[in-house]
Amino acid sequence: MVFPLYDDNSDRTTTPIVNYVLIAINILVFVFLQQLGNNDKFTYAFSTVPEEIVTGRDIRTDDRVREDAITGERLLVPGLQKTPGSVYLTLIFSMFMHGGIAHIGGNMLFLWIFGDNVEDRMGHIRYLVFYLVCGVLASLAHVLATVMFSTDPGSLLIPSLGASGAISGVLGGYIVLYPHRRVTAIVFRFLTDVPAYVAIGIWFAFQLISGLGMFGGGSQQGGVAYAAHIGGFVAGLLLIKVFTINRGRTPTYG
Repeated sequence: MVFPLYDDNSDRTTTPIVNYVLIAINILVFVFLQQLGNNDKFTYAFSTVPEEIVTGRDIRTDDRVREDAITGERLLVPGLQKTPGSVYLTLIFSMFMHGGIAHIGGNMLFLWIFGDNVEDRMGHIRYLVFYLVCGVLASLAHVLATVMFSTDPGSLLIPSLGASGAISGVLGGYIVLYPHRRVTAIVFRFLTDVPAYVAIGIWFAFQLISGLGMFGGGSQQGGVAYAAHIGGFVAGLLLIKVFTINRGRTPTYG
């Protein structure tokens, strides 16, 4: 739907050190700890599992073989692994892991384009806290949606991971701070230059429409935790004014 390429950074005054570090950590975790997505034991130990967050209890399950209903292909589904320490720490750990190259590539592109401007306005420390808070709130939104709307009890044991929720919070903050900032993007297969409120607005509309599927069976549709995206975005919208107090010009909502 929307594939951003770059935005206008002409008024940025600081080097987005935290944004660069966040991107580097995500890449290093995916390459060396997740082993490009091949280390299932690590991934399934540190992902966020709704049942664990609700009960506070670490859950381990056995590997199982599942048959694809369409192709008939038999797939090995790894079991949940022991989580060192508190299961609630997975709310943070999971936002630095990804499910594949396309997953991390898309997330890091959005973070690279939009995160630097938000950090420039907030300052380094505030931006880091804002990013982590939005990520945690996004994961909690996913857990809540799973508990409230899922018709399959097994969905409570489906792990979630990725930086999407935290980055959604960054997008929420960006659209408040820079609603008219020009963003060059591929929108509906056309290369165009649009205001940020259009590019991000279309993205959010897609998340919202897709997320309505949670009312019909769960918080994930096609393996995407739309509730986390929506929750992170809303968190960014609500928190941005708090995190930019005494940080330059007042955010505008135009």
